[in-house]
Amino acid sequence: MAHDSHSVSHAKTLPADLSAPAFVDGWKSRALIVGAVFSVVAVILAYLGQSQDPEHLGWDHLLRAWTMGTMITWGFAVGGLTLLMVQYCSGGKWGLLLRRPLEAMSRTLPLVFVYWVVTAIFDKHLYLWAVYTTKDATEAALNSGLITEIQAHCLNFKRPMLNPFTYWWVSVLCFAIWGWYAWRLNTLALKRDAQGPETTPYWIKKLENISGLGIVIYSVIMTAAAIYWVMSMDVTWFSTVYGLLFLVEQGFQVLALGIIVALSLSKAEPYKTILRQTEQHDLGKLTFAFVMLNIYLAFGQFLIIWSGNLPNEINWYLDRIRGGWGVIITLDFIFHWLVPFTLLLSRDLKRNKKRLILACKIMIFAVAINQFWLIEPNFRDAARKLHFSWGILEYVAVPVAMTAFWVANFCMELKRRPLVQVNDPHLAEILEPEHANA
Repeated sequence: MAHDSHSVSHAKTLPADLSAPAFVDGWKSRALIVGAVFSVVAVILAYLGQSQDPEHLGWDHLLRAWTMGTMITWGFAVGGLTLLMVQYCSGGKWGLLLRRPLEAMSRTLPLVFVYWVVTAIFDKHLYLWAVYTTKDATEAALNSGLITEIQAHCLNFKRPMLNPFTYWWVSVLCFAIWGWYAWRLNTLALKRDAQGPETTPYWIKKLENISGLGIVIYSVIMTAAAIYWVMSMDVTWFSTVYGLLFLVEQGFQVLALGIIVALSLSKAEPYKTILRQTEQHDLGKLTFAFVMLNIYLAFGQFLIIWSGNLPNEINWYLDRIRGGWGVIITLDFIFHWLVPFTLLLSRDLKRNKKRLILACKIMIFAVAINQFWLIEPNFRDAARKLHFSWGILEYVAVPVAMTAFWVANFCMELKRRPLVQVNDPHLAEILEPEHANA
């Protein structure tokens, strides 16, 4: 094998300046422009949808699209926090590359909270249980034909859990816990930076203990959030792996974004020095594992429910397959699993920066398709009848605007601290030249 020129020129010392390169400000500026442009487009589409839709759902579509944008950015923020805790528990050189981007993702949580508050304020446009809060109201809606008999039964049966008060306090509690962990881990990371390498074993143990419990707590409350924010849009639906699907999806999208950021930062110092092809390959393999786990859980759920063919379960899938929705689920399958699986099988692709970035961009695009497929068919005007309207275009404009503003916030946080943790135990190894066939 030919000798890799990257390994020959690889530096053995860190540069003096460890701050984020100046072009990160350019990322932020472009993200703000995209966010502003698509915000205007979203408002225009809402007005068009309101005037031309016979059911006047223009603003309702905007709120549904807003929920989609909230879920995508929530996945980046909370998923980044969780992957940070996973790295503290598992160790590995990849943590030296992704730790600062993951910390920056976790510090965007306040913006995601603001996004969520909008959906909470307008909950009656999204959730049946927020509209029919009493048994009498449910019975009146049933008699008027506004809801089905099974919906009325589920509303009454699940009301102790699905009601505005519980929705608010559970969601706020979840954000408080995530916020505490984000604050705690980011604060300790700065304290660790201020101390010498002799304290490294202490910090490894301390951060591992905090993160281990944090992962368990996160798994529980993240499941609660996924149930309240998305699954309860259809009060008749339930799934025992629903939260786990969101958990794996977050790892899927966070690793994709983390790789894009790390490889893009390697155009300048300090990542130009610390990003070796070996660790790049390792990140690609870890991402491939999440692609496999994602399709395993999603297909497993589908196979069990489809083969069971129970009326109170199968309708959820029928709403998302019939009436044109087969196109969306096919695109979801292609971009969510088939394409990234096929690409990431290649060893050469995982070692090629441009191709690996392309694969990761496809993965993030797939997350958006999947969220659209999960959210929109919950509503009567869309279930089993996918149709073009101005409102449907909201699912492009609104999430793009929200994600762009989130990216701007992320870039701002990324600039706040040095990109490399100088007392990391893997730093000496990652600064060594890699072998040609490593």
